[in-house]
Amino acid sequence: MNDAPPDHIAEALLAWFDVHGRHDLPWQHPRSAYRVWVAEIMLQQTQVATVVDYFNAFMSRFQNIHALAAADSDAVMAHWAGLGYYARARNLHAAAKAVVADHDGRMPDTVEALMTLPGIGRSTAGAIVAQAFERWAPILDGNAKRVIARLAAIQATPGTAAYEKSLWRLAEQYTPHERITDYTQAIMDLGATLCTRRNPRCDSCPLASACLARRQGLQARIPAPRKRKARPQRETVVIVVSDDRGRVLLEKRPPAGIWGGLWSLPEKPAGQSVEAFCREYLGIAVAPGARLASVAHAFTHFELLIHPQQVQLIDTVRIMESSLQWYARDDWPGLPAPIRRVLDTHQQVLAL
Repeated sequence: MNDAPPDHIAEALLAWFDVHGRHDLPWQHPRSAYRVWVAEIMLQQTQVATVVDYFNAFMSRFQNIHALAAADSDAVMAHWAGLGYYARARNLHAAAKAVVADHDGRMPDTVEALMTLPGIGRSTAGAIVAQAFERWAPILDGNAKRVIARLAAIQATPGTAAYEKSLWRLAEQYTPHERITDYTQAIMDLGATLCTRRNPRCDSCPLASACLARRQGLQARIPAPRKRKARPQRETVVIVVSDDRGRVLLEKRPPAGIWGGLWSLPEKPAGQSVEAFCREYLGIAVAPGARLASVAHAFTHFELLIHPQQVQLIDTVRIMESSLQWYARDDWPGLPAPIRRVLDTHQQVLAL
C-alpha cells in the first residue's frame, strides 16, 4: 500500500492539472450530462485525438438526447463509422431511448441508476456523475488504472477479480470530495500524457515521490502485460457490383455481431460460386470481373482478410431483401473502414 496520504496525492495531482491538464476538450464546454456521456462512450478504446472530430460531428447531428433517441439506427451508425467497436453506438442509441422513455429525457444523476442503462459500466457512470453533476464518484478507466497500479505497485494480473477489487478500493481512497470534476479529468490526463504504458515520464510526474513502482524500479512492469493468444486468421469474399448509374449494391448487416447495424458489401459464403450467389441471394445476374487488392483488418479476437471480387452487372433479376440497397457514392451510409477502402479502390478502377 502506498504510504502517501490520499489527500496529498489529490493535491499534487490537482496542482499539476491546473497548469498541464486538458481544459479545452469540446465536451467540457458546455459540460452537460449528455455531452459527457457521449464523450465517455467514444473514449472507450479510442484516444482523445481521434474522438474530437467524431464528437463534434455527432453533436452537430444529435444536439441533445431527444434528437439521438428519435434518430434511426442508420443515421447513428453513419456518424459512428470509423470509430470501431460498434456495439458502443448501438448501446448509446438504446440508452438514449431508455432515458427519454423512462427518465423524461434527463440523464440519471447516480452511479447506480446510470449503470442500468445499456453500455454504461461503473467507471463510465462515475465519470458522468463526477464531471456532469459534480458529485463524488471514483473512476477507473484504463489511464486511471495504470496510474493507481503504479502508485501502489500492484503486480497482480490485470483483468482478474483481485486486481480490479484492489484498484477500486484505492480509487475510492484517492478520490477527493473537493474539485471532483477536475480530479477525474486530472487522473485521466496524467495517464494519457505522462504515466503512459510505455516510457512513462516519471521525471515530470507530480506523483513521482509517492509512487511505489518508481521507487522499486517497476514502472515498466506495472501493469503486468496480459498474456495474448495468437489471433486466428479468417478470410471472406465480398462482392462489388455497380449498376448503370454508378451505384453500389450494399447490404445492411444484422444488429449484433461484427459491424452490427452497418452497411457493408455482401459476403459470399464459401463453397458457392460468385454467379450463383449473386443470382440466388442478391437477385442479380453477373459476369466475372477483376479481383481488387485484398484488405487486411484486425479485430480484437481475430484478423480478417477481405478479398473483394468485382462483377459486371448483366441484369437485375429481383432484389427482394430490404437489407439490400443500391447506394450512390454521395449517399453512402455508415460503412466499416476497411469496406470504405475497398469501395474507394473500386471507384478508382471505374474512373480509369
